[in-house]
Amino acid sequence: MAKQKTIFYDAFGHWYFIKRFLIFIFGIVSYRRYNGFNKLKISGTENLKDLPKTNVLFVSNHQTYFADVFAMYHVFCSVQNGYQNSIHNPVYLLNPVVDMYYVAAKETMNKGILTKIFAYTGAITVKRTWRSGGQNVNRTVDLNEIDNIKKALNHGWVITFPQGTTKAFAPGRRGTSQLILEEKPIVIPVVIDGFRRSFDKKGLIVKKTGIEQSMRFKKPMEFDWETENKNTIINKIMDAIEQSEKFIKVPPLTAEQQAKEDAKNKKPQTFY
Repeated sequence: MAKQKTIFYDAFGHWYFIKRFLIFIFGIVSYRRYNGFNKLKISGTENLKDLPKTNVLFVSNHQTYFADVFAMYHVFCSVQNGYQNSIHNPVYLLNPVVDMYYVAAKETMNKGILTKIFAYTGAITVKRTWRSGGQNVNRTVDLNEIDNIKKALNHGWVITFPQGTTKAFAPGRRGTSQLILEEKPIVIPVVIDGFRRSFDKKGLIVKKTGIEQSMRFKKPMEFDWETENKNTIINKIMDAIEQSEKFIKVPPLTAEQQAKEDAKNKKPQTFY
């Protein structure tokens, strides 16, 4: 039987008091990663101020598994508590955004107890249709997973990464377009940078300090619902999150070049 949102738990049956506690703890632990060892430069939060509480979809490029998402938790909680383009006062963690969800690969969120706990804060897990366990696959979309994303939109804000990978300039997946066509949410593009240089791929280990990270929230996208199709929508999204070919200024690193870059930072430090 499907859960119904109440004052005690969300639409997926997750207790709000547990979510608040976990967001607070993860927020305190991660705070200095964005406003200490490194600095997160935020812009465009004025575009979030008057958004409705539901049916808002944030589309973003992706650089790490977890650091990107939790930086957004910091920003959304800060904005909810009256701050703009700033996370300098973490008192906002005492009053977090609890109806905020993010789309994540199921295999990623099932790796270890820490990720499973983090998933409780708002993960909508999906099985990749094109990749699993490091191998290429070809499987059909699980409609129950799509229904979960729609349910999350009906009850709050949702973050999705249309590329489905942390690889820069990877093609966008048209499943995002289909969701937008069906649900017609307010779509806010987000452009992030600096996270790949700051953290390891998972976003759990600080790889370098003194890096300026950035997160830009753009104005809501405009669509012509009479003429748009999945192709035109995903092309607009890739332009908006600056991941289309026209934004490639320097060719992406080859696997060998990336390995050399990683070797330079083979002794990362974890900061708490």
